[in-house]
Amino acid sequence: MAEVVLSGVGKVYPDGTRAVADLGLTVADGEFLVLVGPSGCGKTTALRMVAGLEEISEGEVTIGGRTVNRVPARDRDVAMVFQSYALYPHLSVRDNIGFGLSLRKLPKKEVREKVEHAARILGLTDHLDRKPRNLSGGQRQRVAMGRAIVREPQAFLMDEPLSNLDAKLRVQMRAEIARIQRDLGVTTIYVTHDQTEAMTLGDRVAVMKKGELQQVAPPQELYDRPANLFVAGFIGSPAMNLLHGRLSGDAGAPRLEVGGQTLTLRPAVLDARPALASYLGRDVVVGIRPEDMEDGELAEAADGARLTATADLVEAMGSDVLVHFAVEAERVDTEDTRELARDAGTDVLGAPAEPRTDLVARFSPRTRVKVGDPVEVRVDTGRLHFFDIGTGESIWGSAGAGSAREEEEG
Repeated sequence: MAEVVLSGVGKVYPDGTRAVADLGLTVADGEFLVLVGPSGCGKTTALRMVAGLEEISEGEVTIGGRTVNRVPARDRDVAMVFQSYALYPHLSVRDNIGFGLSLRKLPKKEVREKVEHAARILGLTDHLDRKPRNLSGGQRQRVAMGRAIVREPQAFLMDEPLSNLDAKLRVQMRAEIARIQRDLGVTTIYVTHDQTEAMTLGDRVAVMKKGELQQVAPPQELYDRPANLFVAGFIGSPAMNLLHGRLSGDAGAPRLEVGGQTLTLRPAVLDARPALASYLGRDVVVGIRPEDMEDGELAEAADGARLTATADLVEAMGSDVLVHFAVEAERVDTEDTRELARDAGTDVLGAPAEPRTDLVARFSPRTRVKVGDPVEVRVDTGRLHFFDIGTGESIWGSAGAGSAREEEEG
């Protein structure tokens, strides 16, 4: 086990394309860190530079206190698990897991003991004599992990290892990977495009966009205190609603105007975000998570933080109901939101004919709202998010989460 440190790491290809810029990360001994972001954001390139499969253009990578920039991949003492299983079809599970050990000419008894130990950890003991073609996708991925485990490396590097599995298997294998990493205590860097996977697996999650680190923090902190518009829109499912708003009133009676409607804010909203006071009388970007809105008819609190609209779409999910509606507010259009739209495949929709923003709320299954019904939506204003229109940075102030691109301590 070992600490992995990336200091100012960058990657520029010969044609001048920059894939990673000034990446600074410290992965603690035994920590599970997840790199997440849209396709092409540089997360896999960063992982491959740690593994030694990509040349490092700038900066320094250290593993266990040793600088490895010029150390060949085979000598870095890391094990990589890829998206493809890369198993030898003609070899048994036993021989696939032990292949690397056999190449190192280890005694047969030692190879057998290590393979059987890994098989017990992975639940593969009964499959050791089977060929890969006779295994399920999840079992094949466990074999690939077994090949990494028997090496007893200083770090595991995993590149989208579950992307070839169906949805049910992915959930099962997420739990398996979390358990195995916890039991082994091996430093792990895991790359994924799936933000749900990132949030459920990582001790900390590092969000990247266009080669740059946006924020790194524990999963709940990313969700509760996103550093900027991009992180806010990327983390969460359904995604955070983003719309234009204007703060008015004074510190004793602040209000938020959105789409011709007014939400009354409690003074505590400004107390929690000291910098927000300087935005009174100014436009801001407002973020509302779907789960922070509820059916006004079922709400216990009878406050003035309500939006009225018409239900455009109602999706019954069983445990909750997603209600889609629109407000007459201009849609947020920034570099961050355009990148999020490209990643979600919604960037081809174009601008609406009239200023409007589509929102989605997560209602209780007790709601009786149907498509076309007028709906009153209660908003939990204590959990609203506010962003500067010009910079896209989250507005907190001295009590905030710090710079968007500074790594959290610890």
